[in-house]
Amino acid sequence: MNQSYLIKPVMGDFYPTAMHGHGVFIYDQQGKQYLDGSSGAVTASIGHAVPEIIDVIYEQAKKISFVYRSQFTTEPAEKLAEKLNQLAFGEDDQYFSFFTNSGSEATETALKMAIQHWQEKGNYRKNKIISRWSSYHGITMGALSMSGHIGRRERFVPLLESFPTISSPNCYRCPFNQKYPSCQLMCANELDTTIRREGAENIAAFIAEPIVGAAGGVIVPPDGYNQRVKEICDYHDILFIADEVMTGIGRTGKMFAMDHWGVKPDIIALGKGMSAGYTPIAAAFASKKVMKPILAGSASVMSGHTYSANPQSAAIALAVINYIEKNNLVYKSKVCGDYLMERLKGVSVKHPIIGDIRGKGLMVGIEFVSNTFTKHPFSKDLSLSSKLVEKARDKGLLIYPASAGVEGGDGDAVIIAPPLNITKQEIDLLVDIFENTIHEIQRELRVQGVVDYIG
Repeated sequence: MNQSYLIKPVMGDFYPTAMHGHGVFIYDQQGKQYLDGSSGAVTASIGHAVPEIIDVIYEQAKKISFVYRSQFTTEPAEKLAEKLNQLAFGEDDQYFSFFTNSGSEATETALKMAIQHWQEKGNYRKNKIISRWSSYHGITMGALSMSGHIGRRERFVPLLESFPTISSPNCYRCPFNQKYPSCQLMCANELDTTIRREGAENIAAFIAEPIVGAAGGVIVPPDGYNQRVKEICDYHDILFIADEVMTGIGRTGKMFAMDHWGVKPDIIALGKGMSAGYTPIAAAFASKKVMKPILAGSASVMSGHTYSANPQSAAIALAVINYIEKNNLVYKSKVCGDYLMERLKGVSVKHPIIGDIRGKGLMVGIEFVSNTFTKHPFSKDLSLSSKLVEKARDKGLLIYPASAGVEGGDGDAVIIAPPLNITKQEIDLLVDIFENTIHEIQRELRVQGVVDYIG
């Protein structure tokens, strides 16, 4: 094998060479087929090599692919911003889009927007962001400062801002040892306590994923949680940032995950499914309330990147959103998500290492435990998530690893999030390969003496 000069996620590990894709499948150099059960990194939401998107890529490239945002605006960027406003809030409000290249940049721009909002109003003390510990908002320093993903933080802790955090709404592992609904949403009310301790005069915003993704293995909050969080933010006059990078644009069976709870955040961060992997683009879009003092003051959001709002990416993202609407994929995400959940619940009954299955739409998390009754996680030393991902890949199924357990320590989970246009027949194939993977892993754990049951 020739020397590779590419820095891969883990140097020295084996990675098959992807050659082409079609629909929900990817094919490597040897012609092996992989069912993309995680849409890559929960990104390729309309599958691969969609002709309509390819046509738009070609047509826009024939016109112009790049202009610098401080020199020109373009029709694709203007139309994309208009479309996002229409999708999110119709005519109820005005929302302004700032386009970036990745979800990390989008959440970091949201952070800057929130702080600048208060600065433009003459309030320079409101510069802290509250987040949740089991969360992941990106790998740039500002985004990582707002994240509680231990594995991605630990090397850079000395460089990060020490923003305050609260617990996640994890009903499977309630941090308060309570049961919903008798808990009276203690996890949401912890935000009120934290704001009072830090001083509302020092807090710019609270950021949260509507459904926790990689840092918790798809933690769906109980009904009333997001409504209560917004109520607390409004009471204390702090902004609510929804990180919809993973959940946005149809992934959960609604266009935006916050739509499940009827909550309108002050700022939304988007990415991943916004372009379905066909181009790097993301967005932070802010309400008129957030933008009003900025427009009346400096009239400029202090953020930006060379490729921001480039017409090639904007045209592609707009085409992806139009494709999702035209093919009713948001509704299909709900219908196929219900079917996927039903099939996976059937698998869990036969395999005791599956502790919990949760999710909405085509975003499903599976958490693994060594004891179903105590919910005791496997040790991180076992690297169970990695083994599951690797074995599934060997069998032709791609799934996404996630953290789980208590406070992101020991614990294993995977995310299953196939393209929104997957068929029920393809879901059956996905579940069959996944069940075969779990069966083999469970037997290996028994042989190793890690568990005392057999699947």
